Amino acid sequence: MRNGRKDWAMTEQRRRPVASYKTYREAERAVDHLSDHGFPVERVAIIGQDLRLVEQVIGRMDYGRAALHGAASGALPGVLIGWLFGLVNWLDPVLSALLLALYGLIFGAIVGALSGMLLHALQGGRRNFASLRSMEPSQYEVVVDEEVADEAVRLIGGLQTTDGGPTRT
Repeated sequence: MRNGRKDWAMTEQRRRPVASYKTYREAERAVDHLSDHGFPVERVAIIGQDLRLVEQVIGRMDYGRAALHGAASGALPGVLIGWLFGLVNWLDPVLSALLLALYGLIFGAIVGALSGMLLHALQGGRRNFASLRSMEPSQYEVVVDEEVADEAVRLIGGLQTTDGGPTRT
């Protein structure tokens, strides 16, 4: 117990897998089913197994796109810094905050666009594409504390899934 609450670390309790699913949605549905039947869900975890990195290419990166990405990245910090400096003005904080936020947006977008183009130029033709990375497990295991595992297996056994049910582990 820390700060008056229980900390349920994965290493403190012995856990046992009770079901395995191909999608996160199915594993989530199993935990919802346990919750609906009064099961102590604070003793449950969903664990993704066999992770793989998937990088989806979303387009070609050229100077225009690099400038656009840089401008978008620089605009938000510029607005926030300008707005904070504007709030410090005691005479008319609302007007100065809005005006400095606008100046910050413009300045941040310009600096960000120039930085984006410079970084793209420094890469020298390597990585001329934009992409999104994600980690995707091949399956999801529902694990529960050893003391309540038999009850979880019984409850999950009554769950109907779209692919014919959980894989028993």
